[in-house]
Amino acid sequence: MWLVTPDQMRELDRRTIEEANIPGSTLMELAGSGVVTHLLQHYGSPKGKKVVVFCGKGNNGGDGLVVARLLQAKGARLQVILLAPYHELSKDAKTMYRRFKKQATLSQVFVLPSREKMESLAHNAHILIDALLGTGLSSSLRDPYLTAITTMNASRAYIVAVDIPSGIDGQTGAILGATIKADLTVTFGYPKIGLYVGDAIDQVGHIEIVDIGLSVGFLKDLKPQTQLLSEELIRPMIPPRMPSSHKGTFGHAGIVAGSPGKAGAPALAALGALRSGTGLVTVATPQMIAPIVEAKLLEVMTLALPETPEHLLGMEASRVLLKFCQKKSALAFGPGMGISSSTTEMLSDLLPQLEARCVVDADALNNLASHLDVFSRMKQPPVLTPHPGEMARLLPGTSSKTINEDRIEIARTFATQHRVILVLKGANSVIADYQGKIAICPTGNPGMASAGMGDVLTGMITGLLAQGLSSWNAARAGVYLHGLAGDLAAKAIGETGLIASDVISAIPHAFTQVQSWKKENQPS
Repeated sequence: MWLVTPDQMRELDRRTIEEANIPGSTLMELAGSGVVTHLLQHYGSPKGKKVVVFCGKGNNGGDGLVVARLLQAKGARLQVILLAPYHELSKDAKTMYRRFKKQATLSQVFVLPSREKMESLAHNAHILIDALLGTGLSSSLRDPYLTAITTMNASRAYIVAVDIPSGIDGQTGAILGATIKADLTVTFGYPKIGLYVGDAIDQVGHIEIVDIGLSVGFLKDLKPQTQLLSEELIRPMIPPRMPSSHKGTFGHAGIVAGSPGKAGAPALAALGALRSGTGLVTVATPQMIAPIVEAKLLEVMTLALPETPEHLLGMEASRVLLKFCQKKSALAFGPGMGISSSTTEMLSDLLPQLEARCVVDADALNNLASHLDVFSRMKQPPVLTPHPGEMARLLPGTSSKTINEDRIEIARTFATQHRVILVLKGANSVIADYQGKIAICPTGNPGMASAGMGDVLTGMITGLLAQGLSSWNAARAGVYLHGLAGDLAAKAIGETGLIASDVISAIPHAFTQVQSWKKENQPS
């Protein structure tokens, strides 16, 4: 599914109304009905529950008034707070207000109430509906909206945001002074980019998307470049496994990694590749580390490489490594590799010679932070998988904080400038390709913020490359399935204490879940 900016969404609305001749009020009815549908799915029946709908003067407020009318029809004890007088409402919001008033009483509507009245209504509510501002906000909040948001957040009620939590920038995800902290966000037409990036990630709760009948043709005219990954998108990327398959069918992945004290990193990457369906995996590691890796792994081969006096990989290993790499379907460099000038020299010399597709991660990125020209000299655009700290090292003068404030554009710019596929890891990982395309991954959870998770991801992407996926597809599928495996593991044992090996065990279940549609939906 494509993600859109607020400006793109407004253009879609305009063309739908003016060219497809669908009235704005019809779009509002569909939007409000969708909110109620998803509220019932997540919360349950509103019958007898005290519901307060906070409405602004624009079309977001009109959506909220539809929600109010429909919830009242379902038996909710409904009250509406209007933060503007009737004459200031938008045209379609006025229409919805009149429809609501036909079945409401005067005591149910409060126009510009005092702070004390808002606090009283919100404090006693079971459900609060945020229909204040939508995506139209572009500057910091002011009263009475600021007071309304503060009041809603202070309540213990279940909060539903209509289209986007009020106070969130719909393009960057930034908080414009203050924002609603929603339990559920129901967005319309196409999800807004700002729901999935920046500070918004912690504010939106569960996101649901409502189809309001916007034309796909109108969307294509806008040439969107940012997509939200989904099972439907990833499913056809997974390589089929024919009855005649053998281990050679699914490629041979090479993992070049490891250093003293970091033997676990190549082991995790190797298992990530195997669990992703790769037929063969070999870890090439310093001579001192090879026996440790062998002790950790039963199904993985190892190659002990010549090493520096510090037991790292350097130019001493270059000739052997080149021969090793020439026989592999895909390669990964970096997990636990260690940092040294000799390692940097080896990587700078080796990577541009390789024919196979590569993943460059962790210490390989740190070694090459001052040698970014290496990436554009590689024969196949590599997949880079930095976390924000590593990304900041690749961009001198930045920090993890500045990286996270503009993840999409930083990833897009770096990928296009250096001819790479960039996976900027973190909550809702961002994947960028060198043609400017962006994908955002909705899978994953806070339990995955622990050591070794990135090594597993590196192995998964490498394993998919070894099975023949393009770099763009391997990056998107690897990130999505990695996050889904983490979600399945967390569902089974909880987020606290989740470790990388738990995710490795869940990888086959993630593949099975994504592929299960094929069997369930075959014609009988």
